[in-house]
Amino acid sequence: MEKKNWFKFYFIIIAVISALSYGSASKYHSKYEPNWASLDKRPLPSWYDEAKVGIFIHWGVYSVPSMGSEWFWTDWKNLKYKNYIEFMEKNYKPGFSYQEFANEFNAELFNATQWALLFKDSGAKYVVLTSKHHDGYCLWPSVQSFGWNSMDVGPKKDIIRELSSAIRQHTDMKFGLYYSLFEWFNRMYINDKLHIFLTQDYVNQKARPEQMFLVQEYLPEIIWSDGDWEAPAKYWKSEEFIAWLYNDSPVRDTVVTNDRWGIGTACLHGDFYNCKDRYNPGVLQKHKWENAFTLDKDSWGQRYDVTLKNIMTSEEVIHEVITTVSCNGNVLINVGPTKYGTILPIFEERLRDLGQWLKINGEAIYATKPWTHQNDTITPGVWYTKSNQEIDGQVVIYAMILEYPYDTNSLSIYPWGKKFENGPEVTLVGLELLDSNINSIVMLGMENTDIKWQFNGPAINIQFPPKHHIDKRGLKYAWAFKITISNAI
Repeated sequence: MEKKNWFKFYFIIIAVISALSYGSASKYHSKYEPNWASLDKRPLPSWYDEAKVGIFIHWGVYSVPSMGSEWFWTDWKNLKYKNYIEFMEKNYKPGFSYQEFANEFNAELFNATQWALLFKDSGAKYVVLTSKHHDGYCLWPSVQSFGWNSMDVGPKKDIIRELSSAIRQHTDMKFGLYYSLFEWFNRMYINDKLHIFLTQDYVNQKARPEQMFLVQEYLPEIIWSDGDWEAPAKYWKSEEFIAWLYNDSPVRDTVVTNDRWGIGTACLHGDFYNCKDRYNPGVLQKHKWENAFTLDKDSWGQRYDVTLKNIMTSEEVIHEVITTVSCNGNVLINVGPTKYGTILPIFEERLRDLGQWLKINGEAIYATKPWTHQNDTITPGVWYTKSNQEIDGQVVIYAMILEYPYDTNSLSIYPWGKKFENGPEVTLVGLELLDSNINSIVMLGMENTDIKWQFNGPAINIQFPPKHHIDKRGLKYAWAFKITISNAI
């Protein structure tokens, strides 16, 4: 080949390769602009909607005093609550500082593998760890937080590294990180605040370098932002950071973010909405959302002044999962470990009870979609989901019943409401056609038991198996029926 022709051929090949590469990249990585109008167009990565159940971990220096909540420092020093002042005067020497608690945050019993296996057994599909709460203490060796991180003082460990590695080695759960944007007593932040957030020294020198490092070093697939409410998103440079996450970060294909990115962003921007703590609207939400709630009803962090009445029962936890998922939400269930790195047995019990329930009833939760009626408007305590995909032209509806019908051992449910209506999911042409198109009704966990049922007007009356048979199978807290219908109706 002549030299001239060889060069021509070479550049053609390079051009083709470049075009193919660009086409491949653009197919999977749309270029998002650093503004909400562009960022809000990003499709939600499918894994998050399918996962449904996550575990939240609030753990840090506040686990040492273990009193009140994870807001101990500001409740004591800023708000000066009387019970906090009395607690410190009674139990610690005069002049004791919050920073001195870090010396007792040793995590000597912390076993990341045990945590990972417990969370797996709970049925969770993702875990979110507090990398840094509002006190600024970091669970990794942050170079922006010298002397105030888990490697320099306290456990002398990279907690994030240990837990993320254990989760990825021993489970198929996703790993994510919570990050508080602001810090109560950070002088740079306070100075920016005094300048009505017209300066951004704290963001440029502290928050942004830490955010970038966390993503590049630990590859979290959930970025759970918090501590945003004092300043606008422009101060936090939130749009720029999220655009980088979506376009250029190493987790750009799978990462999801919540909605706490500055004043006015809650319930408006983000891959999923938290809106507020313990958010459960009880009705269908069009945008994906998450219900972050605590097993200890009054605190996210571990506290020793907790009582049994403050702890959610296993039944309450499962009911929260059902009512959330039926309305297009995920749950993020919080536990607060002790300063030693252990999880209280009562929290472990709640998680294992949930895992046992999901082992039997998980197909009514994971990867499901909301049904046309999220809950039964006639019979209280009945919630619905449907399978994500049709199988052989069949649609599967799941009816989850929160209260057992002890008096009758049967229940009438109304999956299509009190009156049959034409809609995008079902078109009904009389009871005879509906009856002939219900292929089966099965109680999850009792698949080998024939379930008796019949129509009564718009209702399906379901006869439960004998209660002692149900109990023998370990079915308690909530009961799910799988209703399979042909898509012809």
